[in-house]
Amino acid sequence: MPYSHAPLPTTHDSSAHGSASADIRLVVTDMDGTLLDDDKRAPAGLWEVLEQLRERGVLFSPASGRQYATLAREFARAAEGMVFIAENGTYVVRDGVELSSDPLDPAVVTEVVEAVRRLAAGGVDVGAVVCGKRSAYVERTDEPFLAEVRKYYVEHRMVEDVTAVGDDILKVALYDFGPAERTTAPALARFGATHQVVVSGEHWVDLMNRTANKGAAIRRLQRELGITPAQTMVFGDYLNDLEMLDTAEWSFAMANAHPEVIRRARHVAPANTENGVLRTITRVLGLPAAGR
Repeated sequence: MPYSHAPLPTTHDSSAHGSASADIRLVVTDMDGTLLDDDKRAPAGLWEVLEQLRERGVLFSPASGRQYATLAREFARAAEGMVFIAENGTYVVRDGVELSSDPLDPAVVTEVVEAVRRLAAGGVDVGAVVCGKRSAYVERTDEPFLAEVRKYYVEHRMVEDVTAVGDDILKVALYDFGPAERTTAPALARFGATHQVVVSGEHWVDLMNRTANKGAAIRRLQRELGITPAQTMVFGDYLNDLEMLDTAEWSFAMANAHPEVIRRARHVAPANTENGVLRTITRVLGLPAAGR
């Protein structure tokens, strides 16, 4: 029985039948558009499933463009021992201890911020979020922009100059009130020769070091814990999840995912609005049904 509720490319195997004997040791999921519903709510049954995974010795890891502080708050009830892959893989933390990070050169941060300032001066409705280890930093102070920032950055500060904050900067995130894939991303294309410019949502573009992505963070974690791709299950929906899909034999695109993500994944799970992550985990691992 297929997981997908939509037609799939013929190159995909969408069957992924449940098996209580599946040897899964690591489950990694994106948040927005994947685990969370369209109102940013955690699915029914999440805490029950997390406890079942813990009892089986399966490590659960959120992997998100969100900052560590935001993820830690979201999972406060089950955070002990959990690995948080934050800021698109540039910052990985377990039990409050940094496992890895990949900060940007301050000169590059300044270049990107200046490019954003020029875009805004030219009429593009865009703002930069400079993402540090301690906090996120913004110059733009209007409420519509700050409302979007608050969704993903619990720790954020308004400053006069985001290029002079005295923090290790992991990522520069741009929020474009228009379609980011068609406006802001092309304007930052020149940085793509040396850095990653990733469209991480309809309105978000992230710039990071070329060496930083969710997939690289997962591979490091797999090496450290002795977990293989065959023992890894991942879920994603957008372009910043592509590298992550390559780390697991059990790779799932959500039915609502970007077309390129669906092409890249081995399987397709039900949409985020249909509790696709938990439904897939419970079926593949043979867990009691939760949140249906």
